[in-house]
Amino acid sequence: MMPLSDGTELDDVADEIISVIEREEKILCTLNDEVISERYNVQKRNIRMILGHLVDSASNNQQRIVRLQYAVGMLAFPDYTQDNDLWISLQDYSHYDWKQLVQLWKYTNLHIAYIIRNIDVSKLDNYWVDYQGNKCSLSQMVRGYSEHLGLHIGQIHELIENKKI
Repeated sequence: MMPLSDGTELDDVADEIISVIEREEKILCTLNDEVISERYNVQKRNIRMILGHLVDSASNNQQRIVRLQYAVGMLAFPDYTQDNDLWISLQDYSHYDWKQLVQLWKYTNLHIAYIIRNIDVSKLDNYWVDYQGNKCSLSQMVRGYSEHLGLHIGQIHELIENKKI
């Protein structure tokens, strides 16, 4: 993963996120309850759960993006990677009103795109340390967020097409 180096590249990432939102919102809003609730991937997640996970990801990454711009020294965040399914369960995404969940996902990610566009490029090398002790720069985290979004949108499309993943 190539690190970002300037505001133009940040704008490109923000544009990618917005493009995904514009394309996917239309698709997501057409899905019926059988498709979003009764098809599961190998992680035992349905489309509602995957979209809820993407809301959680946006929420956690918002904190990282903001805090990495003003923190001094090493920064550590609580790990939620190992608890993704617990987050999904505790927030009951399986029963969340679908139209509201799509809008929550949309607007949370529009906010992420907005704050990515406004990152202080002098802070792109600021880093945090993950639960395994790995350093992750703000630049890498932003690029990784976009890739993570794409990965899970791909999973949603596989479930829409009724492919077992």
